[in-house]
Amino acid sequence: MTDIKSLYPEELAAFMEEIGEKKFRAAQVFSWLHEKRAGSFDEMTNLSLALREKLKMNCEFVHLTVERMQESAIDGTRKYLFLLNDGNLIESVFMRYHHGNSVCVSTQVGCRMGCRFCASTIDGVVRSLKPSEILDQIYAIENDTGEHVSNVVLMGAGEPMDNYDNVVRFLRLVTNEKGQNMSARNITVSTCGLPDKIRAFAGEGLPVTLALSLHAPDDETRKKLMPIANRYGLTEVLAACDYYFEKTGRRMSYEYSVVRGVNDNAEEAEKLSRLLKGKNAHVNLIPVNPIAERDFEKPRFESLEAFQKLLVKNGINVTIRREMGSDIDGACGQLRRRVLTDREKGEKDI
Repeated sequence: MTDIKSLYPEELAAFMEEIGEKKFRAAQVFSWLHEKRAGSFDEMTNLSLALREKLKMNCEFVHLTVERMQESAIDGTRKYLFLLNDGNLIESVFMRYHHGNSVCVSTQVGCRMGCRFCASTIDGVVRSLKPSEILDQIYAIENDTGEHVSNVVLMGAGEPMDNYDNVVRFLRLVTNEKGQNMSARNITVSTCGLPDKIRAFAGEGLPVTLALSLHAPDDETRKKLMPIANRYGLTEVLAACDYYFEKTGRRMSYEYSVVRGVNDNAEEAEKLSRLLKGKNAHVNLIPVNPIAERDFEKPRFESLEAFQKLLVKNGINVTIRREMGSDIDGACGQLRRRVLTDREKGEKDI
């Protein structure tokens, strides 16, 4: 079955010819999928009944269903749990900022990277998402809120570079002028650091922001937080990030989840300053969001502020990420994990 929502316009035109239809039908179908956001082939009312039936027989129609939505009483952030066609669950987050609405999307069901502070990794990865499934997170949220999404961050469950081809196709679809037409400069792709994929990504011609999940200024500390650090050292990872900047001209963003007593002291701040000295980069300090399965604690505000001031003193561009959705399982993987755990408990009680 052809995943029709994942096709580029020219591919859709070729597909129409393959099934014995005129090429111009592709523009109509593409519009229904990406502009009008049809929920099924039956809604495509300017297509003949025969063509709609033909599409049903030959195509998979990806359409996410809202399984649960939680809205923050603090800041209006919405956490969505979506049901996929195969019964799997994924999360997305809708956030309102003064510069526009942003959505954090998932790229996989679960994650294989194993970062110690993230709930998404606890059960490993189930599968990677199709381009259409990444895209439809945005469409479903726009349909539900009635608001336009102008910014996207690929920082939900999953490692985008572990789903490389589908993520690149998603990016080309979401920036397509006939569809969402989002500016690539309003998109951030986060990675825990797969050097070969970062270098390949630099050649895709997609001027998105690349964010490295750094989380530590040295290999020893990073290995405690991120298993991927046992495979790729900081020297290799940062060289790939430097290459990305050289190739694209896009300033790198370095994500640093701050964990009390692990990576939040003055010595760590000085190490981080030396590591990034002279780079065209921005550091995003993120107070870790505690999860039940780990004993990591959020840093004290005083130590977080002192950490930031040290970086600024050393000439590093840095901000503390505004916390959003802390009252609604806002951190990556938390809501899905809780729902799956509740389901397991329910099945055992039967």
